[in-house]
Amino acid sequence: MSSFSAKRIFLFYGFLIISFLLLIGRLFELQIILGAKYRALAEENRIKKEVIPAPRGMIYDRNNKPLIKNKPIYRIESGECGAGSMECFKEITRDEALKIEAAGGKEAERLRIDVGRDYVYGRALAHVLGYLGEASEEEVKSGQRELGDLVGRTGIEEEYEEILQGQDGGAIYEIDTLGNRVREIGKVETVPGRDLYLSIDAQLSKVAYQALEGKPGAVIATEAKTGQVLVLVSSPAFDPNYISPEDLTDEKKPMFNRAISGQYPPGSTFKVVTAVAGVEEGKVDENTTYEDVGFIQIGEYIYKNWYYNQYGRTEGEIDLVRAIKRSTDTFFYKVGEWVGANKLAEWGRAFGLGQETGIDLSGEVAGLVPTPKWKEKTIGEKWFLGNTYHFAIGQADLLTTPLQVNMMASVIANEGKLCQPMVIQSTSDGDSKGLLRGEGQCQDLKLKPETLRMIKEGMKEACSTGGTAFPFFEFSPQVGCKTGTAEFGDLEGRTHAWLTAFAPADDPEIVVTALVEKGGEGAYVAAPIVKEVMEEWFHGR
Repeated sequence: MSSFSAKRIFLFYGFLIISFLLLIGRLFELQIILGAKYRALAEENRIKKEVIPAPRGMIYDRNNKPLIKNKPIYRIESGECGAGSMECFKEITRDEALKIEAAGGKEAERLRIDVGRDYVYGRALAHVLGYLGEASEEEVKSGQRELGDLVGRTGIEEEYEEILQGQDGGAIYEIDTLGNRVREIGKVETVPGRDLYLSIDAQLSKVAYQALEGKPGAVIATEAKTGQVLVLVSSPAFDPNYISPEDLTDEKKPMFNRAISGQYPPGSTFKVVTAVAGVEEGKVDENTTYEDVGFIQIGEYIYKNWYYNQYGRTEGEIDLVRAIKRSTDTFFYKVGEWVGANKLAEWGRAFGLGQETGIDLSGEVAGLVPTPKWKEKTIGEKWFLGNTYHFAIGQADLLTTPLQVNMMASVIANEGKLCQPMVIQSTSDGDSKGLLRGEGQCQDLKLKPETLRMIKEGMKEACSTGGTAFPFFEFSPQVGCKTGTAEFGDLEGRTHAWLTAFAPADDPEIVVTALVEKGGEGAYVAAPIVKEVMEEWFHGR
């Protein structure tokens, strides 16, 4: 054999040996080194995990009417989670979801089914109930939520999320190569959320919302003796079944809860507090009278009564009851002067103004009760007698929420007791975990019997013939009320319209307050709204 042939044979067998060694090495790597990894991957390809969403707790009104319905919603990951967007999932129809699930593949992996809401009363209860929205970026990053989870936003849905949410369950299945289930490997049962029962009257809320007719404003109704909230509506409102991008930027602010977050000068409704301050501080009694000539002049400044300003007429000699009946500004200017600004502020705070009420809804604001010290520190100006005059009739820098004005009237209706307003009554399990805020507390302001008697009489007269609230002159049962027409520095001279009232006047059941922003006069604009709510409460059932 030639040396060339031997060399070729040697190279051939050398190549075979090297190839064999490489093959052995690769097999060793695949079976020994990477075997565990690939076996795990193979197992995962044969296993399917299925999340079973927990039904969210139901919400009922005081008459056990369901305010929501749970419904399945089908969503698919939209791929828009980048660039800071958390709207990661787009809702699709059930038929679309079934087609995607049947086709399988990566598209099916992007599909999720959740328990959503159908809000039965729509906009009328939007600000009480809130809505469901996707978990925020912060919630996902903190580990509290997973991408796409639906959580409560605003209202009861947010405030009592921990009670309503429940716990998701799930199951693990072994599947064949075609994706068919072979057997169930494990299962975790869902834990439904707990139900909530509210003090809200759904039908009364619907009537109140419709009475506003889309005007910007709010209506509050509470139980006179407990502070439990029957109605809390804000207009305009959003549709909780679909939050559009326009809702967030609309200049009409449908997402803004005017009932607890709006701050407005209360106008003449505040004369209730001024009257209390006058009697309690010993500056006014049943024999106190004042001669109204239409205005008070201090130096070059003139402070007019509304009746003189509008009609050129005067009230003559009046006492406290008639001053409330006729809402006589000049009388209350003098009461404010006799009491003083600081005492007036103290009584305002005693009635719950200038502080949050503690209602079990988020977003409440405190408002503002001004004082001479506050003005000098904040604005850098001294307090003058004219400021006290304006303060005494609910103007100046005084700011209140509609809920606070309702509470103010409730003190008179409830024999001097200031009650914390509450929306929740109970849970389906009696609040076994102690997550409710607790029942609203009532504080007795210990007002003198003559204080309550005179002011209640004046409020009854305001809703009787010759008073300022003419829509209630023939109403049955007798109503006690106070109108308000509040200036707010509008260049066009527009005013906020107020009316706060309770009935029956001698043994009140309900306290109703209406505000219409830039609406005009309280008697003409707010009073008819309150009357519709009263009609429903006393006669509509």
